[in-house]
Amino acid sequence: MDLEKFKIETAKRQPAYRELLKKLKKQNPRQLDNEVHALHEESFEDIDCLTCANCCKTTSPIFRQGDIERLSKALKMKVPAFIDSYLHLDAENDYVLNEAPCPFLAPDNTCIVYESRPTACREYPHTDRKKFRQLLSLSLKNTQICPAVKRIFDKLEEARK
Repeated sequence: MDLEKFKIETAKRQPAYRELLKKLKKQNPRQLDNEVHALHEESFEDIDCLTCANCCKTTSPIFRQGDIERLSKALKMKVPAFIDSYLHLDAENDYVLNEAPCPFLAPDNTCIVYESRPTACREYPHTDRKKFRQLLSLSLKNTQICPAVKRIFDKLEEARK
Protein backbone atom coordinates (compact mmCIF):
# COMPACT_ATOMS: atom_id res chain seq x y z
CA MET A 1 0.00 0.00 0.00
CA ASP A 2 1.40 3.36 -1.06
CA LEU A 3 0.26 5.54 1.82
CA GLU A 4 1.53 8.77 0.26
CA LYS A 5 -0.51 8.16 -2.88
CA PHE A 6 -3.50 7.22 -0.72
CA LYS A 7 -3.14 10.47 1.25
CA ILE A 8 -3.06 12.60 -1.91
CA GLU A 9 -6.01 10.81 -3.53
CA THR A 10 -8.12 11.04 -0.39
CA ALA A 11 -7.37 14.74 0.13
CA LYS A 12 -8.71 15.41 -3.38
CA ARG A 13 -11.91 13.49 -2.57
CA GLN A 14 -12.81 15.43 0.60
CA PRO A 15 -15.17 17.96 -1.09
CA ALA A 16 -17.13 15.13 -2.72
CA TYR A 17 -17.24 13.23 0.56
CA ARG A 18 -18.60 16.30 2.37
CA GLU A 19 -21.40 16.48 -0.22
CA LEU A 20 -22.05 12.78 0.30
CA LEU A 21 -22.39 13.37 4.05
CA LYS A 22 -25.25 15.80 3.41
CA LYS A 23 -27.11 13.05 1.54
CA LEU A 24 -26.32 10.39 4.14
CA LYS A 25 -27.66 12.56 6.97
CA LYS A 26 -31.06 12.51 5.23
CA GLN A 27 -31.13 8.74 4.83
CA ASN A 28 -33.11 6.40 7.09
CA PRO A 29 -30.66 5.48 9.90
CA ARG A 30 -31.47 1.75 9.83
CA GLN A 31 -31.06 1.58 6.04
CA LEU A 32 -27.77 3.46 6.30
CA ASP A 33 -26.52 1.04 8.97
CA ASN A 34 -27.43 -1.95 6.80
CA GLU A 35 -25.75 -0.47 3.74
CA VAL A 36 -22.56 0.57 5.55
CA HIS A 37 -22.29 -2.72 7.44
CA ALA A 38 -22.53 -4.68 4.18
CA LEU A 39 -19.87 -2.45 2.62
CA HIS A 40 -17.71 -2.90 5.72
CA GLU A 41 -17.84 -6.69 5.34
CA GLU A 42 -17.13 -6.45 1.62
CA SER A 43 -14.19 -4.06 2.11
CA PHE A 44 -12.50 -6.15 4.77
CA GLU A 45 -12.75 -9.31 2.67
CA ASP A 46 -9.78 -8.08 0.66
CA ILE A 47 -8.20 -5.29 2.73
CA ASP A 48 -5.67 -6.61 5.23
CA CYS A 49 -4.98 -4.17 8.04
CA LEU A 50 -1.53 -5.68 8.58
CA THR A 51 -0.41 -4.49 5.14
CA CYS A 52 -1.34 -0.92 6.06
CA ALA A 53 -1.54 -0.07 9.79
CA ASN A 54 -1.89 3.59 8.81
CA CYS A 55 -4.20 4.15 11.78
CA CYS A 56 -1.44 3.00 14.15
CA LYS A 57 1.18 5.00 12.28
CA THR A 58 -0.64 8.33 12.18
CA THR A 59 -3.29 8.67 14.90
CA SER A 60 -3.91 7.97 18.54
CA PRO A 61 -6.91 6.30 20.04
CA ILE A 62 -8.56 7.80 23.08
CA PHE A 63 -7.57 5.87 26.20
CA ARG A 64 -10.39 5.47 28.71
CA GLN A 65 -9.67 4.57 32.33
CA GLY A 66 -10.43 0.88 31.72
CA ASP A 67 -8.03 0.85 28.76
CA ILE A 68 -5.29 2.43 30.85
CA GLU A 69 -5.77 -0.06 33.66
CA ARG A 70 -5.87 -3.06 31.28
CA LEU A 71 -2.72 -1.98 29.42
CA SER A 72 -0.87 -1.09 32.61
CA LYS A 73 -1.59 -4.56 33.96
CA ALA A 74 -0.58 -6.24 30.68
CA LEU A 75 2.71 -4.32 30.65
CA LYS A 76 3.24 -4.94 34.38
CA MET A 77 3.32 -1.21 35.09
CA LYS A 78 1.60 0.93 37.67
CA VAL A 79 -1.08 3.19 36.16
CA PRO A 80 0.76 6.48 36.88
CA ALA A 81 3.94 5.09 35.30
CA PHE A 82 2.02 3.97 32.21
CA ILE A 83 0.43 7.39 31.84
CA ASP A 84 3.78 9.16 32.36
CA SER A 85 5.48 6.92 29.80
CA TYR A 86 2.90 6.86 27.01
CA LEU A 87 0.04 9.35 27.39
CA HIS A 88 -0.95 12.97 27.71
CA LEU A 89 -4.23 14.87 27.93
CA ASP A 90 -5.31 16.46 24.65
CA ALA A 91 -7.39 19.63 24.11
CA GLU A 92 -10.60 17.68 24.81
CA ASN A 93 -9.14 16.37 28.08
CA ASP A 94 -8.83 12.83 26.72
CA TYR A 95 -5.79 10.66 27.22
CA VAL A 96 -3.98 10.04 23.93
CA LEU A 97 -0.57 8.74 22.93
CA ASN A 98 2.45 11.02 23.25
CA GLU A 99 3.67 10.12 19.79
CA ALA A 100 2.93 8.48 16.47
CA PRO A 101 3.47 5.86 15.34
CA CYS A 102 1.97 3.96 18.23
CA PRO A 103 4.73 2.67 20.52
CA PHE A 104 2.97 -0.71 20.56
CA LEU A 105 3.16 -1.14 16.77
CA ALA A 106 5.73 -3.81 15.86
CA PRO A 107 7.82 -3.60 12.65
CA ASP A 108 5.57 -6.22 11.01
CA ASN A 109 2.49 -4.00 11.68
CA THR A 110 1.20 -6.23 14.45
CA CYS A 111 0.18 -4.87 17.83
CA ILE A 112 2.31 -6.04 20.73
CA VAL A 113 -0.58 -5.37 23.14
CA TYR A 114 -3.32 -6.66 20.84
CA GLU A 115 -5.25 -8.62 23.49
CA SER A 116 -5.22 -5.57 25.79
CA ARG A 117 -5.55 -2.82 23.18
CA PRO A 118 -7.80 0.19 23.84
CA THR A 119 -11.49 0.00 23.04
CA ALA A 120 -11.08 2.65 20.34
CA CYS A 121 -8.60 0.36 18.57
CA ARG A 122 -10.94 -2.62 18.93
CA GLU A 123 -13.78 -0.66 17.31
CA TYR A 124 -11.79 1.10 14.58
CA PRO A 125 -12.74 2.11 11.91
CA HIS A 126 -16.26 2.16 13.41
CA THR A 127 -17.99 1.30 10.12
CA ASP A 128 -19.63 -1.78 11.61
CA ARG A 129 -21.18 0.03 14.56
CA LYS A 130 -24.88 0.73 15.01
CA LYS A 131 -26.10 4.29 14.54
CA PHE A 132 -23.46 4.98 11.91
CA ARG A 133 -25.18 8.28 11.15
CA GLN A 134 -23.83 9.58 14.48
CA LEU A 135 -20.31 8.74 13.31
CA LEU A 136 -20.43 10.49 9.92
CA SER A 137 -18.04 13.32 10.82
CA LEU A 138 -15.58 10.91 12.41
CA SER A 139 -15.87 8.59 9.42
CA LEU A 140 -15.17 11.49 7.06
CA LYS A 141 -11.89 12.06 8.93
CA ASN A 142 -11.19 8.33 8.81
CA THR A 143 -11.37 8.35 5.00
CA GLN A 144 -7.98 10.05 5.19
CA ILE A 145 -6.55 7.33 7.42
CA CYS A 146 -8.15 4.02 6.50
CA PRO A 147 -8.34 2.64 2.94
CA ALA A 148 -11.38 0.57 3.93
CA VAL A 149 -13.31 3.67 5.01
CA LYS A 150 -12.34 5.44 1.80
CA ARG A 151 -13.60 2.46 -0.17
CA ILE A 152 -16.88 2.48 1.76
CA PHE A 153 -17.37 6.18 1.04
CA ASP A 154 -16.56 5.65 -2.63
CA LYS A 155 -19.17 2.87 -2.82
CA LEU A 156 -21.75 4.97 -0.98
CA GLU A 157 -21.13 7.81 -3.39
CA GLU A 158 -21.31 5.51 -6.41
CA ALA A 159 -24.67 4.13 -5.24
CA ARG A 160 -26.11 7.66 -5.11
CA LYS A 161 -25.19 8.76 -8.62
